[in-house]
Amino acid sequence: MFFDRAQITVKSGDGGDGAVSFRREKYVPNGGPDGGDGGRGGNVIVRVDTGLNTLIDCRHRRKFLAENGAPGGTRNCSGRSGADVVLTVPEGTVIREASTGRVMADMSGENREMVLLEGGRGGRGNQHYATPSMQIPRFAQPGKPGTELVVDLELKVIADVGLIGFPNVGKSTLLASVTNARPKIANYHFTTLQPNLGVVELADDVSFILADIPGLIEGASTGAGLGHEFLRHVERTRLLIHVVDGAGLEGRDPLEDIRQINEELAGYSAELTKKPQIIAANKVDALDDAARTALREKLAAEYGDENVFLISAVAHQGVRELLFAAHKRLREMPDEPVIFETEYVPEPVSTASLPLLVERLDEETFRVSGERVERMLGYTNLEDERGFVFFQKFMQENGIIDALKAQGMKEGDTVYVDELAFEYYD
Repeated sequence: MFFDRAQITVKSGDGGDGAVSFRREKYVPNGGPDGGDGGRGGNVIVRVDTGLNTLIDCRHRRKFLAENGAPGGTRNCSGRSGADVVLTVPEGTVIREASTGRVMADMSGENREMVLLEGGRGGRGNQHYATPSMQIPRFAQPGKPGTELVVDLELKVIADVGLIGFPNVGKSTLLASVTNARPKIANYHFTTLQPNLGVVELADDVSFILADIPGLIEGASTGAGLGHEFLRHVERTRLLIHVVDGAGLEGRDPLEDIRQINEELAGYSAELTKKPQIIAANKVDALDDAARTALREKLAAEYGDENVFLISAVAHQGVRELLFAAHKRLREMPDEPVIFETEYVPEPVSTASLPLLVERLDEETFRVSGERVERMLGYTNLEDERGFVFFQKFMQENGIIDALKAQGMKEGDTVYVDELAFEYYD
């Protein structure tokens, strides 16, 4: 099974908390603070693996979590940084933020490896807070939390030329006859269930990449058949070869087929209609000379004689002329890869964004809870005067006092901060 889409959760590591510690050595009765810094959280790194051509690994593993940084230690020892997590993807993978669909990264061109999410910064130990007026700081800085996101991965194959057309018109046969690709070929609809790529070598230094884009039928852009699954692979191609059944062996009209497929391209993206096309009328070995002439005139009147080629992929008739024309067209076009620009850069998570709940329990009792408060209490010594001043400043700067007053808190009321009870005085 070919997997070209996946949705996963990625999270960078939390930074380790700074340590609260003091020197305790013989003959040093009043040692100063020596709490070390917390380690940095691990990053989420995306790396291109040229050996991959599918996103199947991301179908079996849905979470990629970097390691958290270790907390700081005593004697000014910093905590160990968290290990990075590496997500390997095929070349051409586009990464989008799931809720908005905005592009975070396009792993193609020169972009072979990048940091998708940075780990949280480690907190500073209490050694950094010693001043002449505060020589025994009993608090330290917490580590910054990492960033967690749900992202969509979408593989868009990278090829110079794409073969498009209805099923069973000979695209796979043409690809197999001119490249080293070996797609499954049979006389059934929807035989091709995945894009197939091959290298066309016309001479020692003349080559290009050709892709067979499967699943295009009428209604493909709205999800009919398999077309909606594979239209994305047309986006990176620079030139399209539109293959049609020139002999009409199944009662199809080549002009009508071209019109329908082009409507599907326009329905998926207006940009696809701007790509230049060459018409390859296949299976003409089943026609006599008069029928071939009539077919060429019919197609040339609509798309121009220079854009129409009559071929037989099975009999290798007209194929070489088609390929050289495609290469000539590629040389005349700007050699600019289709790269999707970054639209979304995640901002580091701050403690101010962590959950915080202020609620009234009864007439004289209130409660403050949430991860933001829990983290603050984890590194604050409320038995120390300086620590309690820090606690009061935290309550004020985070708008907690104002929120409590807005809910009716008055002097003498009881406020529970996590599991600790305080009596409020204005």
